[in-house]
Amino acid sequence: MATKTEFNNPVIRWVDERLPVFTYLDHEYNQFPMPKNLNYWWNFGALAAVVLVVMIVTGIVLAMQYTAHVDMAFESVERIMRDVNYGWLLRYIHMNGASMFFIVVYIHLFRGLYYGSYKAPRELLWMLGVLIVLLMMATAFMGYVLPWGQMSFWGATVITNLFSAIPFVGDWIVTWLWGGFSVDNPTLNRFFALHYLLPFVLFAVVGLHVVAVHITGSNNPAGIDVQAPRDTVSFHPYFTAKDSVGMVAFLFIFAVFVFFMPNQLGEPDNYIKANPLQTPAHIVPEWYFLPFYAILRAVPDNFIGAWIGFTLINAKLAGVIAMFGSIAVLFVLPWLDTSKVRSARYRPIYKWVFWLFVADCIFLGYLGMKPAEGSYIIMGQLATAGYFGFFLVIMPLLGWFEPTKPLPNSISEPVLKENS
Repeated sequence: MATKTEFNNPVIRWVDERLPVFTYLDHEYNQFPMPKNLNYWWNFGALAAVVLVVMIVTGIVLAMQYTAHVDMAFESVERIMRDVNYGWLLRYIHMNGASMFFIVVYIHLFRGLYYGSYKAPRELLWMLGVLIVLLMMATAFMGYVLPWGQMSFWGATVITNLFSAIPFVGDWIVTWLWGGFSVDNPTLNRFFALHYLLPFVLFAVVGLHVVAVHITGSNNPAGIDVQAPRDTVSFHPYFTAKDSVGMVAFLFIFAVFVFFMPNQLGEPDNYIKANPLQTPAHIVPEWYFLPFYAILRAVPDNFIGAWIGFTLINAKLAGVIAMFGSIAVLFVLPWLDTSKVRSARYRPIYKWVFWLFVADCIFLGYLGMKPAEGSYIIMGQLATAGYFGFFLVIMPLLGWFEPTKPLPNSISEPVLKENS
């Protein structure tokens, strides 16, 4: 059992004697030992938690003014923008906050890939992180439908229709999601209810993610375990100060988008009220879904049975499998990477392959914006093959054949060399 902290404040001391919540906070967020070599890439976990809180608070306030009905949803959003006190600010914070949330989480994810934060004993920590990404995607997709603009309606129609490709139960799932036989008022009501609920589920999973970090300890740029107390420093004041610097820089960028280009990351068509009789020229999801959208469209018809002359899995089902597989492969990543070395600092080949993978993901995002025609189809298929090849071929093989650099004896060793 952890030693209780003695507090000077009599009220805090009285509460802590009966419910040691302040002792817990002191141990876990004040005295908690952190590897002394953490760099600014470790800021993004804290940034993601802050953005999540901002999204929940602004979402609750916006929900007080929003009307979940197909005849009034679009107008209620316009009313928020025009008539509600600071409604425009709340909506722009919430709308751009979704993009900021995905930016910091994607960077956090790539940082984990680079430094091997998914390796033992942090497998469950990594899997909880991937689950967080899935919950974010579901929440963001449902939230994008709520303004009931053209892209909201048609995006919901296209994405929910994908589930019809699932054999036997696909049509039943689509009917359940719609609440009928087309995207209509029951669909909007369901999505609004789920969009309000899922952030609290997400908050709970984030809590488990944080608990898992505090049990296994944080990974570090060297990718080696803490050997002695001299390898660590307390979380406060060292990393609270470091996180504060990152927070100021992040909030500055966030404010630039909110106040100077609030619609830069959105689609202009979503400022047109939903019309089931008029299909937009080009239906695209939000930018943070574009790589997965490109994977969805990249898999051709007959992709399994073509060589023997028949369709075993059609393009629609194959695309759905590939899209969900692109997330599912992250869950099993700790067992796909066979290397004993965590950090890319000591894996010269993996370091280059990793940056090629990052470029491939960005390229997939670019292709997701383009129509599925001509050379874009071939490029999408090649980029998709590169995505899965990284996880299913390269990572398992590199562990066997890659010559790695010698690891330092402790975290302190390279830190002291840099400062000497």
